[in-house]
Amino acid sequence: MVLRPPVEPMLAQAAEVIPPVRPLTSKVAYEQKYDGYRVLVFTPAGPGEGVLLQTRRGAPVQGAFPDLVAAAEAQLPAGLVLDGELLVWDAGAGALSFEGLQRRAAAHPRGAPALAKRLPAFFVAFGVLQLDGRELLDLPYVERRARLEALFADHALTAPWTLCPMTTDPAQGREWLQSWTDVSGVEGIVVKPQTSRYMPGHREAWTKVRRRDTTEAIIGAITGTLTRTQLLILGRHDHTGRLRAVGRTVPLRTEAARLVAEHLTAAGPGHPWEGVPFAATWGSRDVLDVRLVRPELVAEISADHPIDRGGVWRHPLRFKRLRLDLIAGDVPRFAAAPGTTAG
Repeated sequence: MVLRPPVEPMLAQAAEVIPPVRPLTSKVAYEQKYDGYRVLVFTPAGPGEGVLLQTRRGAPVQGAFPDLVAAAEAQLPAGLVLDGELLVWDAGAGALSFEGLQRRAAAHPRGAPALAKRLPAFFVAFGVLQLDGRELLDLPYVERRARLEALFADHALTAPWTLCPMTTDPAQGREWLQSWTDVSGVEGIVVKPQTSRYMPGHREAWTKVRRRDTTEAIIGAITGTLTRTQLLILGRHDHTGRLRAVGRTVPLRTEAARLVAEHLTAAGPGHPWEGVPFAATWGSRDVLDVRLVRPELVAEISADHPIDRGGVWRHPLRFKRLRLDLIAGDVPRFAAAPGTTAG
């Protein structure tokens, strides 16, 4: 059977830590996890067909990425389906750019070629689902990985195609999680059993672990009420002393919400966030119903690595505890990513 879009990609369940190493009969592979868009690349399997790019949700996006389509036509064999992460390089910032990727994905086909020159696309391949028109879903991971490596070697694939780094060494996997996540665009690792077959839509076999760091931020607003707090909206002061929003937490547990509520004070006039709307999630147009509080309390939080170029955490933060021993001036300063300014 020849695979044709849409094909639902296999997913991974999230975990806080790397799963323990199982017996030798259950060896695993560790792959670097990139902060981009999940995309499947289809090369023509028959006459009259063209290269197709499909997102995780099944949407075609080849019109927005003519540079990647051209590279597939020039370098990839027919009847191929690759699974991987689509990334964009911002030459001006000298780094991978998630915001640039969003601009590319939203581009009209007429404007896409010009945008591609400023924000070229790259593809990190971690799976081959079809090769020479033969579907490979039932093969174990170790065999699919070997065929993917052979594909890169046999066709001498170069940019924009990159083979996702993989190791079977647990120590190397831990090193990637701790150190490589300092590199722009790398946010963690994915753990995959070497015996697992590719199961579209399933997430039980693979595990993704994002790097999380513990740090502090100032509570500037909440959702819920002063006595029944739900979420915390957090900020940090920039170099001018302005309080800048940096993210929001996941819903607080009952005991944590009660503790925070004991120390909150409603804001008076002149709060720096008066009239400022807060999105329900990163990039969403839905607005939270917030209540401003005195920006005095310091929260210790757990945050994973992706931060947009404006200095905001894209994923919800996790409240760990109040730091009543600290004042707002003890909190790290707001820092936009390179290439941006604190407007």
